[in-house]
Amino acid sequence: MQRDQSDFDELTTPALLLDAAKMARNIDRLADHARGLGVTLRPHLKTAKSAEIAQCLSGGVSGPITVSTLAEAEVFHAAGHTDILYAVGIATQKLTRVQALRDQGCDLVVILDSPAQAAAVAREGVPALIEIDSDGHRGGLFPDDPALIETGRILDANGALRGVMTHAGESYNVRGKVAHAKFAELERCAAVTAAEALRNAGLACPVVSVGSTPTAHAARDLSGVTELRAGVYVFFDLVMAGIDVCRTDDIALSVLTTVIGHQPSKGWVMVDAGWMAMSRDRGTATQDVDQGYGVVCDAKGRVIPDLIVTSANQEHGIVALCPGAAGPMPELPVGTHLRILPNHACATAAQHDRYNVLPAEGGPLKIWHRFGGW
Repeated sequence: MQRDQSDFDELTTPALLLDAAKMARNIDRLADHARGLGVTLRPHLKTAKSAEIAQCLSGGVSGPITVSTLAEAEVFHAAGHTDILYAVGIATQKLTRVQALRDQGCDLVVILDSPAQAAAVAREGVPALIEIDSDGHRGGLFPDDPALIETGRILDANGALRGVMTHAGESYNVRGKVAHAKFAELERCAAVTAAEALRNAGLACPVVSVGSTPTAHAARDLSGVTELRAGVYVFFDLVMAGIDVCRTDDIALSVLTTVIGHQPSKGWVMVDAGWMAMSRDRGTATQDVDQGYGVVCDAKGRVIPDLIVTSANQEHGIVALCPGAAGPMPELPVGTHLRILPNHACATAAQHDRYNVLPAEGGPLKIWHRFGGW
């Protein structure tokens, strides 16, 4: 949705903008792909943290979702969601809050990767998925680890074993659909192999859950998988564009900022969005193109060639030509509104308490509140 400079005069900058039309296209793209693969899509709401966006993802009904904090689980359950996967290894002192939600009618499932966690979870009667390590990225058990069957038996004895899950986080470190498809297959094979090992040991394994934004979009075959998870795809960001999961034009999130000064001798334009507005995330620094703290667009959201936020202080951003660019610098008078595309949508959104939504159908901006906490 393109806007004129005057459309944002009522906003105090920096402000988080959300293009609803782009978000809707992103949501539909993965939903269509999941249907084609014959799996249930369980969106991850850690990026959005918004009841309104959860409604957009589920079509206004309470579908399965993924969360990364119990605060998310509590808010989304209060908004009507009852099928929730808490996809961070469970800290056993949180089981009281988990059980409180379950007592309210929420089918909240946790994840774990050790017999010690399994014993605590089973005592509480909380259902769990066993986390599988498919690429060495983070936690989880390898499919051939004897601890997998031991953990499964502890859970199964109390009826708490729901299945297995994995996340191919290393897919963020390769570029292109072919490379991401290979990680998707590694992810699938690891999860399915672990599920078969549990079943061969006489244990039920109804759920086989996989997913990351790159692998979810690149997967060609999910035989043996029951559900697919992804989160940042709702907004996309420069990291995803840098590894060819999306185009820059697909990025639905931006930070509105105002030009507040110039340093002509240095080739700098100063704006009022620093790392408190953009976050300190430098996720593109190791990619083929380093986008600094974000790509600069005009007020209508059109990318200004070769212009990035090269550095940031707490409340000041320094806009300059990217290294190697020939110039010249564009004319950007004091008071000009610019929009900055984020490196990492999760981190940038986390700096703000609301989305200023550009409706797909046009008309005035809407406010959708965003929450935080754990």
